[in-house]
Amino acid sequence: MKRGELPLPDEDDLADKYALADGLLRGQGLDWYEVSNWSRRGHECRHNVAYWVGDDWWGFGPGAHSHVGGVRFWNAKHPRSYGSALAAGHSPAAGRERLGAEDRRIERVLLELRLRRGLPEEVLTPAERRRVPGLERRGWLVRERGSVRVTDAGRLLADAAVRELLD
Repeated sequence: MKRGELPLPDEDDLADKYALADGLLRGQGLDWYEVSNWSRRGHECRHNVAYWVGDDWWGFGPGAHSHVGGVRFWNAKHPRSYGSALAAGHSPAAGRERLGAEDRRIERVLLELRLRRGLPEEVLTPAERRRVPGLERRGWLVRERGSVRVTDAGRLLADAAVRELLD
């Protein structure tokens, strides 16, 4: 697709397939806990949730990413480069970054809004909080018990909702 060799998928077709998958999964007793993850209630994948809430996690192997103590780092992608670094007694890490406070807040909005439990409303700036009612009227977001989360319909538009919400 990036090289123009394949067409981009039709967005309406993707939305229909998402709705079909959601219905089939719910029919089997699974429910969404993150826009792209389903499980039985109480059996959510703790490893996946760790990504969405900014916990520490380690990734091992070529191309793996890790997040420890507020620092993100990633390994060399190619297995040969990764193996050569290890064989030489060096770290296979290819890069690292430490996000500032505002970048972490923005990332938190982006990721936690995708969770069924949502994002604590207090994380939003006053201007962002003023945008929530408009997104509620459109059916994309809902406020519940001090949190903001995407609705069932809003899951299909989660990225667009975040773009409109953020300052």
